[in-house]
Amino acid sequence: MMTLWEILLISVALAMDCFTISIVSGVIVRKMRWGSFFRMAFLFGLFQALMPLLGWLSIHYFEHSVEAYDHWIAFGLLAFIGIKMIRDAFSPEEDEHFNPLKLRTQLALAVATSLDALAVGISLACTGYDTATSLTMPLLSIGVVSFMFSIAGSLLGVRFGDSVARRLKPELFGGIILIIIGIRILLEHLLS
Repeated sequence: MMTLWEILLISVALAMDCFTISIVSGVIVRKMRWGSFFRMAFLFGLFQALMPLLGWLSIHYFEHSVEAYDHWIAFGLLAFIGIKMIRDAFSPEEDEHFNPLKLRTQLALAVATSLDALAVGISLACTGYDTATSLTMPLLSIGVVSFMFSIAGSLLGVRFGDSVARRLKPELFGGIILIIIGIRILLEHLLS
């Protein structure tokens, strides 16, 4: 089983994508929307905690199927959302733009950023976490840290959103970041 420090490090590592996307969302919105940002943080934390549980469960049933495709699914979702954001950056203002405050957008981002956490669940199964109750501490840590990093990212994005938005189009910036995160996830799995 892992030490508390190892669990915290894994939690922080998994929360980094949530943190980055929350910053981008804050830059795009440029105004603190507590309800929407709390909902996004909750969804990020929930999915970051649920995916390792699913990975842990899958080790007994279809380990190779999940591992073979999770990185492609994450890449596809993030690339799709990123391309839409880039396209929105160059479309007229009347068109409906990427809106990180919409529930369906937040759900898609929560799923896409948490798919790599499936592998963490598989590794938990291989490191001595043999019962569901033994997963309580790691899953709580992953969820809470992702929630906190998402709130912090939203606050940073809102705080510095105006200065960033004056220099570049936030949707273009956000789309590029999502595509880079997707490529990173894909390359990590293909090169490992």
